[in-house]
Amino acid sequence: MYNAEPGAGRFYAVNHNNDTATVARGALIPDGNFSYTPSEITGGIDINPISSATTVRPRLLGMAAILLLGTFSFSAVPLFELSSNSLSALLPKSSNPPVIIENPYTREQTPLNYGVNVTFTEPSFFIESRDAFIDAGKSFVEADLTTLELRVFKDGVLHTQVPIVSKGQKGSWTETPAGLYEIESKEIKYFSPVGQVYYPWNVIFQGNFAIHGWPYYESGEPVVDDFLGGSIRLSNTDAEAIYNVVDVAMPVLVYEAKANLDNFVYEPKIPELDTPNYLIADVESSTVLASSDLSTVVPIASLTKLMTAVVAAENINLDSSVSVSQPTFVQSLVPRLGERSTVSMYSLLQLLLVESSNEAAEVIAAQIDRDVFMARMNEKAAAIGMTQTVFADPSGLSSENVSTVRDQLRLIQYIYDHRRFVIELTANQDLPTVYVSGEFGKLLNFNKVEHLDNFIGGKVGETLAAGQTSVTLHTLKVKGQDRVLAIVLLGSDSRNDDVRELLTYAEERFGY
Repeated sequence: MYNAEPGAGRFYAVNHNNDTATVARGALIPDGNFSYTPSEITGGIDINPISSATTVRPRLLGMAAILLLGTFSFSAVPLFELSSNSLSALLPKSSNPPVIIENPYTREQTPLNYGVNVTFTEPSFFIESRDAFIDAGKSFVEADLTTLELRVFKDGVLHTQVPIVSKGQKGSWTETPAGLYEIESKEIKYFSPVGQVYYPWNVIFQGNFAIHGWPYYESGEPVVDDFLGGSIRLSNTDAEAIYNVVDVAMPVLVYEAKANLDNFVYEPKIPELDTPNYLIADVESSTVLASSDLSTVVPIASLTKLMTAVVAAENINLDSSVSVSQPTFVQSLVPRLGERSTVSMYSLLQLLLVESSNEAAEVIAAQIDRDVFMARMNEKAAAIGMTQTVFADPSGLSSENVSTVRDQLRLIQYIYDHRRFVIELTANQDLPTVYVSGEFGKLLNFNKVEHLDNFIGGKVGETLAAGQTSVTLHTLKVKGQDRVLAIVLLGSDSRNDDVRELLTYAEERFGY
């Protein structure tokens, strides 16, 4: 289960009930009975959300909000909105309130009720859900039926971790499906009339499921190792320890990876690109159709200019004429500013986005002081949830301009929703506008992908450190609707081929 990179995609939760200093997440509360090292506690995962490869920055709202109402009074932020089909609960609702997932743009709310939930078989979704409880300082049980580890968190801090000896038989009513549950009752000794055995230190959740010690017969004889009865079985010592630290109504998060029954595949395989970091997703629903590592931090080259354009549009009057002090420390593929003393701000945006002008980037940043401009770029990144992104210059020439495919999706979604003309400019410099534009005649558009007629905008980049990078938007008809798909590529050596392959994959699998 725990193969995600540190700082991977997370729900970022805020506990409004306990607005005090928080004990470090994932640290073991010492009680004299445990001596695990941090790596032993977490199975080798660093559960600190700030990776050593990133800088500390605020946790802010991202693509969607999760509201846990009632006794769960905290909010959380996942990267992607979940489909309503994946949120159905097959078992009755618990006394705990449902998790409400809210789309921040449409305000549509979808309940995630307690019970069986197939999305908890997805490692990333389970980790995000688990971390939302941790971040909110909640007490809960985590049962990982893939690695056979059971953990109890008290107030968001790991308190107890024990191995799971065995789990319910596949297909039996005591097989515990992945999902979100709550503890209903506790019994020191529970007698099963079906198995004619006792279950010591029995913690029952969702009716048929339980955490318990080693079953034994009336005579006191323990059952054999391969005894098929029971749910989540622990050693008696561990079961007693768990029994003593959990409470009725405490949530239980159960994870078990999907079983690979055979290798027969009906649909096309996810594309195997040489590019190490890629993503294709629906911009409006945030549905990821295919991706590699979402959270690997790498240089992004001229994709930086998308944020430069956003900050410029939100801080500088686009109708103004600005002075040109030609920067001597950057060069552009097509130099345009050498003979000019003034230029319209909108024309600079055209140069920036269409021809990827490094000169234009520096002139824009200089209008409000370069250092101030860079600070605003990084502040904007944090404000829209780009938690693993750092901007070092306005052009992207520095290898210290770094981000992830996840953060680049967040940026293009923000632009699509709030500054769409920036995207439209990347595809067509001749947008109808009241601003003074076109001072440089017909520009060379470096963004378009050859032989594709569904390109509606995007930005490309390339440096030795970053390789070929791009964020592009394309239309695709799905279920009779025109959908807008974003493709993010970082570290490519064949950008156009990769874009075409990902679009072909999406068309074959989803398009009609």
